[in-house]
Amino acid sequence: MYQKTAAEHFAEAMTRLSKHPHPFAHAGDRPHAEQPEAPRGSAFAITFSREAGAGGITVAREVGRRLSWPVYDQELLESLAKELNVDISFLEDYDQGLRGSFLVDTIKAFSAAASVSEVTYFRHLVHILQVLGARGECLIVGRGSTFVLPPETTLRVRIVASRDDRIAFVARERKLSPVEAAHFVDTRDRVRQEFIKDYFHKDRADPLNYDLILNRSRFSVDETADLVIAALQRM
Repeated sequence: MYQKTAAEHFAEAMTRLSKHPHPFAHAGDRPHAEQPEAPRGSAFAITFSREAGAGGITVAREVGRRLSWPVYDQELLESLAKELNVDISFLEDYDQGLRGSFLVDTIKAFSAAASVSEVTYFRHLVHILQVLGARGECLIVGRGSTFVLPPETTLRVRIVASRDDRIAFVARERKLSPVEAAHFVDTRDRVRQEFIKDYFHKDRADPLNYDLILNRSRFSVDETADLVIAALQRM
């Protein structure tokens, strides 16, 4: 049986962007994303929320490999960069909060991106997430996807681990000192929490926002992937 590649899957979903009304076309200064109702017969998607350094993207890629489903993380930024006509490195910095916060009114770091505001970023991000969710059979890591896709057709996973384990992982992977790694973990978690709170009015750490919360301090990548797939099969 022929299996579409991630690139083909993503291209199909992005083609549909032009055929869907753009959300928040007449939104105010700070739009709020509501989770739409899922149409009947919709395919499932999996969203991953993760604590910094818990290895969420690694788990997502392993699940995607086993299911032959595409995993969207970097691809979302690449599509946003294309839509907003900015360099991908600019959005990488913006997305990770390295320029201070998600909550700046207008990004002026690059003249070519002077008009890319937080609202513009958010509108395009939500639009892409909704189209990917409607297409289904994919995994989306972060970017508030848990709070955009319909719960009826989404397995919402959160990956956590002890702070000590996360600091050790980041220090090892990024070749940082323990102090630097701790700063990285705490800053990344804070920025992500601020984004979810301000735009979705949700607590990112609230367990009721998820169907499955897995502790990577207890389970290996393979074991965590086993549990995610087992949960999906029961939905």
